[in-house]
Amino acid sequence: MRGWRTLVERQIRKAEAEGKLSGLAGEGKPLPHRPGDALIDAADAAGFRIMAEAGALPEEIRLKTQLDEARAAWSAEPDAAARKPLMARVADLQVRYEIAREARRKFLR
Repeated sequence: MRGWRTLVERQIRKAEAEGKLSGLAGEGKPLPHRPGDALIDAADAAGFRIMAEAGALPEEIRLKTQLDEARAAWSAEPDAAARKPLMARVADLQVRYEIAREARRKFLR
């Protein structure tokens, strides 16, 4: 593991010396606030962020967004009768989201 870190550190220093790390987007600015990234693996978070910036979201992230929206709609609905189908939607999305998460975990093993 130490050899890998040394190699990575050398590559970073070489890129700095060649000026390849200057003028990058966001240079000199604070990192964006992404509290959701703290809840998943750092490598997954970076991969998801790169894919999102390229406009290619994985199914898991798309479902998570829909689930968050469905939960917000359910909690904002005052009428108990109207909440029932909203809760069914939340349950459906939750199951689909967990299946997508498990599929990704199995794929990465």
